[in-house]
Amino acid sequence: MITKANAKKILDITLSSGADFGELFFEDTIESSLKLENGVVSKVNSGNVYGCGIRILKKDKCVYGYTNDISMKSLAKLATTLKDSFFGSKEYEVKPLKLVKSSNKHLPKIPYEKVSQEELLSLLKKAYTAAKEYDEKISKVDVGFSYDNKKITIFNSDGKIVKDQHTRGRMSIVVIASKDGEMQMMHSGPGAQKGFEYFKDEIDVVDIAKQTAKSAITMLLADECPAKVMPVIIDNGFGGVIFHEACGHPLEASAVSKNLSPFANKIGQKVASEVVSAIDDGTIEGGWGSGNFDDEGNKTTRNVLIKDGILQNYLIDNFNGRAMNRDGNGACRRESYKYQPTSRMSNTFIDNGKSTFDEIISSTKYGLYAKSLGGGSVNPTTGDFNFAVNEGYIVENGKIAYPVKGATLIGNGADVLLKIDMVGNNLERAQGICGAASGSIPADVGQPTIRVSSMTVGGRGGK
Repeated sequence: MITKANAKKILDITLSSGADFGELFFEDTIESSLKLENGVVSKVNSGNVYGCGIRILKKDKCVYGYTNDISMKSLAKLATTLKDSFFGSKEYEVKPLKLVKSSNKHLPKIPYEKVSQEELLSLLKKAYTAAKEYDEKISKVDVGFSYDNKKITIFNSDGKIVKDQHTRGRMSIVVIASKDGEMQMMHSGPGAQKGFEYFKDEIDVVDIAKQTAKSAITMLLADECPAKVMPVIIDNGFGGVIFHEACGHPLEASAVSKNLSPFANKIGQKVASEVVSAIDDGTIEGGWGSGNFDDEGNKTTRNVLIKDGILQNYLIDNFNGRAMNRDGNGACRRESYKYQPTSRMSNTFIDNGKSTFDEIISSTKYGLYAKSLGGGSVNPTTGDFNFAVNEGYIVENGKIAYPVKGATLIGNGADVLLKIDMVGNNLERAQGICGAASGSIPADVGQPTIRVSSMTVGGRGGK
């Protein structure tokens, strides 16, 4: 992609007007997608994302630019344009460039490039048939599959050369159930930073499709959820999206360093119930948001954010860490070379507790069991949120009584953390795409089943 000697020449330019740090981020990504709509192939796409981003830092100032022309002439021109944002003489030298060793533990066993389109289509058709034939009220099924193989190389003026590779695949199953003019949609999106072996050997796409169809039918026939303040039991897996959105983002240095977070300056303080521990772990093998390195070239780590209710740490990138007098802790990410990197989550989850699922249900006299959550909105500065419940059930006298639809969870992330009174032992993670300043990135959310002692539930039911 570029020689070490040429990389040093470009880095020399970045430091020539008094900057203290320069960085080159090269990316070469092959991506492909396939979609079936009602059993018919409707889309086949492929592409190549290829280019370089250059970042220059001087104390608390940063400039960034990118190009898909990685010739020396183009890179030198871009670096010169960016360094002219600073005024001064050269104060720092580029340290000798040296490759940082990598564990390379996320490499696929069956690369997607070696899987035929016929085999991918067969996988999608199995999922389509399983969902479509589940019930006559299933009116539409869309099944998609996408994968990408991303190779990155980072050079920086601190002397690092970092190389990493990410191979991710994900299936999307959208099921719509209809009756008497009413419709209900459900979605499942299993994925991993693995090759085709994940879909071939590790999960059952037919069962996932059937469960998605079952949920759609159940919610189609469900009563409207009553609106009231009540205990809420949030299931494992994608239920962790509330922590991700309402608590995870405020724990990122991009917010904390500017005092735009309710968790700013609270290290060592109680911010959650004592039964809550929360972790962001970018080292999980095969994790959707994992990597050997982050997008600044720091090795990914397991960051304990909250331990037994006490705030332990933030998610820090090198640049925002300057304002906090803290080094980055492997939590800097970006969508592609077109985005300036910043602090982001990887695989973020509430850790296992001691209660079983049955104990949580049986100890609840009345409340809402939110089995599946959908979209929502969050104010990252305050942590105020509202989330739709895709699949919900009323719990009465310690038993799951009947399904309800149209429920919305309304609250504040910091407040909810303090009201979690039971945490299950059935931790699961689920895959999502997280959008923020540095683009849309793959991120795992997760938790065991938890119970929030009191939460505002919106709905149109009257009971």
